[in-house]
Amino acid sequence: MPRKLSIDPETIIPMDKAPAPAPGEDFNVLFIGAGNIMFGSDEGPWNHSFRLEHKLGPRLKVVALIDPWLERASQVLDAKRASFVRSAYEHTRTYKTLEDFVADMDEDEMPQAVWVGSPPEYRGSTDPGKDIELQLLKAFPGVALFIEKPVTTGGVDKALSVAKAIHDARVTCSVGYMLRYLKCVQKMKQIIEDNNLVVMATVARYVCAYERILKHHWWDKSKSGGPVLEQGTHFCDLSRYFGGEVDIPSVSAHSLEFYEPAGKLSKIGFDEEQIIPAEQRIPRVTAATWKYKSGAVGSFTHAVALQGRNYSCVLEVYADGYQMRLEDPYNNPSLYVRRPGDDHEETYRYGDDDPFFTEVANMIDVIEGGPDKAEILSSFEDAVRTYEFTWAIRRASEASRNLPPNFPKGA
Repeated sequence: MPRKLSIDPETIIPMDKAPAPAPGEDFNVLFIGAGNIMFGSDEGPWNHSFRLEHKLGPRLKVVALIDPWLERASQVLDAKRASFVRSAYEHTRTYKTLEDFVADMDEDEMPQAVWVGSPPEYRGSTDPGKDIELQLLKAFPGVALFIEKPVTTGGVDKALSVAKAIHDARVTCSVGYMLRYLKCVQKMKQIIEDNNLVVMATVARYVCAYERILKHHWWDKSKSGGPVLEQGTHFCDLSRYFGGEVDIPSVSAHSLEFYEPAGKLSKIGFDEEQIIPAEQRIPRVTAATWKYKSGAVGSFTHAVALQGRNYSCVLEVYADGYQMRLEDPYNNPSLYVRRPGDDHEETYRYGDDDPFFTEVANMIDVIEGGPDKAEILSSFEDAVRTYEFTWAIRRASEASRNLPPNFPKGA
């Protein structure tokens, strides 16, 4: 019988209401990557170190921070050491490579978990230099892994080989699809399970506020993979979470490109023409449809269209007699449910919900054999299936384009 990939939403405790961490032995964590996903930024709520500090309290000991950019690593550690969480980072050392740390590591610095937030082009592959998971399995047998999404920018087959290696090593591994941990999402799962529903359709929309996205690599498909793989992957993953496995050959998609009249953007924060090669500029809109293997249908639209700060994100799930609509999952998650026999919608809001914290807390609970509620909701293999799906959307959209004359090759 397959493992139940859901959590009772009533057992999810917001970070600000979670009990103070219980005293105990030190919990060693190794950080790989000193970027925004690990230490936060103005672009969004992500910040794994912050959640680990709240979950583990004074037990947290970050044994090392690995990042080729040592200056950045030193800067974030200086900020931590100047704060109330100094004890977690007081003895943290910085290294350019995992190999350097392993060669210099003391016996008492063996990590109990490794948090991997390095760029995806260095992860999820069997190729040397892009195989951090395989390096970790060799260096730290049995040690739990947390891997950011998307799992890679390389080939699906190689990512599946990594997934098999993780599975065969019987290592706890969670991938950062944090929206699965939203209370609203788990409420949707509970409604489906309690009523024995079969999903008929999913409809997803993800419209980003692009004005504040200043990282050049995000706008470059050769580096980020494009917005569906890098950003829209969260809603593609949620679509799979509810609809099941996608019939990949059924995926159809179209895109609005920068060279088309409707694709002009007025508030990009840098000169795109001077920095991003034409053949690597991201689409402004991607719209896809597909069939699930169950026979259900799905659709997804990603748009680079809004300015300001807030995104506009909606996911609808339909079953016989039911409509569930998830709105604004990043800022103010709201769930609207219409049930059989009633045209009015029930409303569920969990304003203090933090799926990043729930994801981290459950990971630690699983490692330590904690409460029964602890579940890893996104395995590495499952995340590879989402990655495969997003690539299918990108390829289908590129195949349907009308390229202008003399457009550079390699687009």
